Parts: sequence; C-alpha cells; structure tokens
Amino acid sequence: MTTGGRSTAGYAWIGIDLGTSGCRALAIDEGGRELASASTPLPEPLSTAPGQYAQDPELWWQAVLGILTQLGAALPDREPVAICLDATSATLLLATPNGKLCGPALMYNDRRAVAEVALIDRVAPTDSPARGPSASLAKLMHLSRQYPHCTAALALHQADWIIGRLTGHHGVSDWNNALKLGYDAERLCWPDWVSALIPDGIQLPHIVSPGDPIGPLDATLANRLGWPSSIQVLAGTTDSTAAVIAAGATEPGDAVTCLGSTLVLKILSERPVTASAFGIYSHRFGDAWLVGGASNSGGAVLRRFFSDAEIVSLSLRIDPERPSGLDYYPLIGPGERFPRNDPDLAPRLSPRSSEPRDFLQGLLEGIARIEAEGYARLAELGAPLPRRITSIGGGAANPTWTAMRARILGIPVTSAEHQDAAYGVALLALRRTGPAPDTSDRMETSRAGLVSPVRSTKKDRFKPPGLRCGSWKDRQGRERREE
Repeated sequence: MTTGGRSTAGYAWIGIDLGTSGCRALAIDEGGRELASASTPLPEPLSTAPGQYAQDPELWWQAVLGILTQLGAALPDREPVAICLDATSATLLLATPNGKLCGPALMYNDRRAVAEVALIDRVAPTDSPARGPSASLAKLMHLSRQYPHCTAALALHQADWIIGRLTGHHGVSDWNNALKLGYDAERLCWPDWVSALIPDGIQLPHIVSPGDPIGPLDATLANRLGWPSSIQVLAGTTDSTAAVIAAGATEPGDAVTCLGSTLVLKILSERPVTASAFGIYSHRFGDAWLVGGASNSGGAVLRRFFSDAEIVSLSLRIDPERPSGLDYYPLIGPGERFPRNDPDLAPRLSPRSSEPRDFLQGLLEGIARIEAEGYARLAELGAPLPRRITSIGGGAANPTWTAMRARILGIPVTSAEHQDAAYGVALLALRRTGPAPDTSDRMETSRAGLVSPVRSTKKDRFKPPGLRCGSWKDRQGRERREE
C-alpha cells in the first residue's frame, strides 16, 4: 500500500494526550499497531484557594516538546504523517492572535467564576453544558475581567493553544472542546446568547471537526525534531472522547464504562441526549453522539476500605456468579447526581460483613448495580440500551468484577485492549490521513475505535469563524431564495 506514491511501511501517526498529571505521546503504524511511546510528568496546578486551580501553559508546551523529541528518537526509520492531540475539557486561557499568553490558564476543575454563572444562567438554555462555574464560558468571562489589558484576545482551550504552537495558526478549536464554551454542536454554530455574553475584544474560536487538518507542522519545529514540515497537525478532541475512540466504540449501542475513582458511563447514540439535572450531555462523535454521565461512586470508595493489593487478592476468592445478598450504594459521602439526582443521598454500606471478602463483593456489586441503573437512565432519556460494554480504567483489569458486572448487566462486558487516550487520537489521525481500510487481517486493528467524519454540507463547511446561529440561519434562507 502506498501514500503519496511511497510505501506506508515507513510511516507513523502520532497521538498526544495532555492530561492532568502528565503528557504522553504514542505512535502507531498503518495497521494501528503501537510503535513507540514517550511520557513526562506535569507539576500540580497552582491552587491559591479552595476551588481555584491555575497553571502556566508554557509547562504544557515544554512537556509536548520533550515527548515529541523522545518519540522522534524512538522512530528513526519512520516518517510521521500526522499529529492529533487531546486534552482536558474546559481548561481555558486567553492569548493574543499570535498565541502570546495573557496569563495562566484556569484548569478544568476551577470553580472561581461564580459571579459569571449568574449572568449565564439568565440567558443559557436549562440543559446547556456551558452552565456552571467549571464550564469554559464562565472561565472566559472571568479571565476577560482579570486581564482587561489583553485586547483582541482569543479564547482557547488547552488543546487549541498547543495546536496553535505546533502550527503557528491560532484561533481554531473543535466541537468537542467547544461544547462547554457554549458551541451548538447540533447546528454547528455559536448561539446568539453566547455571543451576547462575550466581552468586547474577545474572539471565539473557529470550530472544525475533530481530526480536520489545521495546517502543517511549523517548519522551525519540524527541523528541530528532524521531521519533514509536511506533517499535518489535526484538530483535537477531549481526553474522555479520545479514550472512547481507543476503546473501540464505533456503533450506536456501543458503551464504554470507565472504572476509575468515579464511575463514568458513555454510550454511542444516534441522537444527542442532554439532561442537566443528571449532569448528562452529548459530544458529537462522527455521525453519532457520545452520551455520558458520571456517578460519585467508583474506585475511590473501594480504596477507602482496601488497598489495591487487597482488592486483587480478595477478588480471587469471590465467586462472581453467586450474589452476596448485600444491597449497597457505595459513596464516599452524601450526594449523588447520576443516575440519581439527590444531593442528600447517603451512602448505604450496611450491614457490613465481618468477612472482608464478602464486604468487597457487596461493594463491587453495588457499583455494578449503579452502572446498570445509569445505562437504564440514559435509555429512559433517549439513548439506546447498551448492546455491549467495554471497560477502561483501573477496575477494568479485575476479571472477577468484569464477570460480576456481566451477570448484573445481562450483556457482554469486556476490558478494552487499548485504554490510552493518546492511542485514541493516534487512531483518529490515521483515520483522517492514512490509507483507507481494506479487508485484510492486518487492517482489523486500524478499524477498531475509528470515527467517521461528519459529512458536512457545502454550507456547513464554509461557515466563517465565530458565526452566530441566527445569522447563519438567515444566510441559509437567503441562499435558498436565490436558488
């Protein structure tokens, strides 16, 4: 197989995951096989008060440069074709049109923009993901007041700014990262109510599909890395979406459960589902929608009572096909949002068995029942019932829990072969710039976890940056009349 008249045997596609505690890059070949990886830690964000978390974006850039340098050294016989990047959702900064920072970025979990939330709540739809102090929109409004000297500033997410540094072209985002900034991913435009809230001098990013080409790698940077300047840098996505791509979800009804500190459920749906009361919203995912919700239950409850080693050893003594008879709702403390919206819901952890094995089994079963209730809640609101569930996160490595969950959920449950978000964006890069899939066995892994780009109409494709939904609708009406 050839690309550009040359064999693809010597090519690579690179994914970068910019996470909360570190940065990781991974390269794959045309068959989706991992070639090399590199990683580096990131320092903790600066916290000057409860709920306030900020970080210097230059730390991200130095981390990205470091891992790309490491990766280049590990790929002496491979020529990179494209780079795609994911990062934390709702981490936002302001920068000048040439990418110069106005100040530190507010991290994904920063909640200082309380005053701005009151203004947003007056005009935003009830189910908008842009509501709340941790959403990008409130952070943008707060930063604009904090840095009034920064005129003609761009509102950029973590992934947007790094992509700008890689290409020298700033001011572009993707519809996954822009969701919590208020972007309407159904109509592919900025709502009028968002535009009305944006302070003078602040420019909203131009929005494209994840994986769309942004431009070639900056020539100076390419030379520094010893790579050709023809490498394409693609629009990114969020870390959670990249993890779902890596896990292999491709069709409506494919579900991904993340068994981390909390319990996060994702399912592909033919239509979006939004329910702010339960913290449910939808990311556009190729031709489908990725619907998700997160429970306060999860691995953090298990670690409150057991070490990782104890969980492993005790799980080996549990028969996953025999119910414990215990009816737990494991929570760290009072309060739940999904699948039950009850801020006062108390943990239910009694009666507590004197046998640690039985207590652990009760906890594992309780979390599995919450998982089942969560998917039922998503289906009640309009998502499909899951046809299969792929597990990611630390709990996915526990075969006893996997078998137990399959019994309680009544559908196949497997552990994902690939769980790395960097692998997900590498696959996205391959799908958008690599060879077309064929029927050979070696291409099976490259098909898994790939998303198809939305087939944009001519009118969609050429929307100018920052165009409002109303103005686009008016233009469409004029064009139809002219036709």
